[in-house]
Amino acid sequence: MTTAIVWFRRDLRLADNPALVAATQGYDRVIPLYIHAPHEEGEWAPGAASRWWLHHSLASLDTGLKHHRGALQVVAASTSAPADGGGSLGALRAAIKATGATAVYFNLLYDPLIRKRDEKVRKALEADGLDVASFNASLWCNPWETSTKEGEPYRVFTPFWRNLRTRIDEQGPLDTPAPLHLGTVPKSDDLDSLALLPTLDWAKGFDEWTPGEEGAQEMLSLFADDAVGHYDTGRDLPARHGTSRLSPHLHFGEISPRQVADRLRAHFARRKNAPDLEPYLRQLGWREFGHHLLWHFPDTPKKNFNKKFDAFRWAKRDAHALRRWKQGKTGIPIVDAGMRELWATGWMHNRVRMLVASLLTKNLRQHWVLGEKWFWDTLVDADLANNAMGWQWVAGSGADASPYFRIFNPVTQSEKFDAEGAYIRRWVPELRDAPGRLVHAPWEDAAFLKRSGYPSPIVDLKSSREDALTAYQKARGAPAGATRE
Repeated sequence: MTTAIVWFRRDLRLADNPALVAATQGYDRVIPLYIHAPHEEGEWAPGAASRWWLHHSLASLDTGLKHHRGALQVVAASTSAPADGGGSLGALRAAIKATGATAVYFNLLYDPLIRKRDEKVRKALEADGLDVASFNASLWCNPWETSTKEGEPYRVFTPFWRNLRTRIDEQGPLDTPAPLHLGTVPKSDDLDSLALLPTLDWAKGFDEWTPGEEGAQEMLSLFADDAVGHYDTGRDLPARHGTSRLSPHLHFGEISPRQVADRLRAHFARRKNAPDLEPYLRQLGWREFGHHLLWHFPDTPKKNFNKKFDAFRWAKRDAHALRRWKQGKTGIPIVDAGMRELWATGWMHNRVRMLVASLLTKNLRQHWVLGEKWFWDTLVDADLANNAMGWQWVAGSGADASPYFRIFNPVTQSEKFDAEGAYIRRWVPELRDAPGRLVHAPWEDAAFLKRSGYPSPIVDLKSSREDALTAYQKARGAPAGATRE
């Protein structure tokens, strides 16, 4: 009987899993193996919110495998060097020795440290005489498969999307392979032994999420039945569920872009008044663009993509201001609502993500890396490619970025996208009874502000905007215009 190990990572599903399909087709028995080795990811090991999701996603995958008379094999890798039997390579070699496997199949990840680790593992196992194969399970196209006419990586989204858009319509998902003949590893660890679940109280508020393949499909069904029909406008309104909320499911590979697009097309195939799916597919394209950038420019999680920003003078790190920002106590209602939503649910509406990032990097002039790291620890959808791209986009230092002089005005933004203040009232109870415009700018009535117990603004929006523009002009060496939203 021939045996292959399928090395699960962030592809925690059975359907549309190319590594699992290929292993099943080529070998008599498949061993589904998850190796826990966060030390191999350096400073970008999963944050607290991601670990919570990972625990439940692994449990869900194990449940799915039990329906096929098997179970997920879990191994906690030793932190010792691979040469001493440690790390992912050591864990794989031990599993190979124990099971007699002659192949290791896995789906690709694109984070810089993981790429280097995987290449070393591949070379070592091939030198051991094993059949090693890797597949694309998380993107429409591998990052190196899309380039400009000159063969260069894209730096602007729109031409990237035009290229990618021509490639995706014919990509259908793979079915769950059946039958699955599953094997075991003699010394598999217990999932609880990985100690992924945090002890912080905020994890109790995550009950609105259902990690796992089944939860991803349920979330997609909800989106198809309602929000996708008005996605182009509804996605900007934080008080309603106008987005797909699939980002954590996509990050952990519980669902793929191929599955999402295929399911939406099938859902509306016979309807006369089917909604336009392009605005949503385009957002999935932005996710793909983030991975394209990370592959070609692996320093982007820590360094400015636009090197001209290396001359920009950020303000001195302000621990007090940073703490108020993290706690949702800046005195800017829409920002505080977003930061409190993040703490309570591990997620934040995308429009609000831009506003909280703009306040931190422009009005407070704190370096974007500080915000990036906080999001990394608190988001259930923390994704290295898209987290870095998003923060650099707002800060003005990234690819196809919002110009630095485009400074979001949080008051006009909340008046536009949360006109009745429903989102603010939900997450900032001090302002639940605020009349009219005061829900957006409570400092305009000093008596009300005092009664509410809500803090005064951490910064004057107008003067801090001017200070940011001055700093930007000095860095650029030339006057810069300004826009205001």
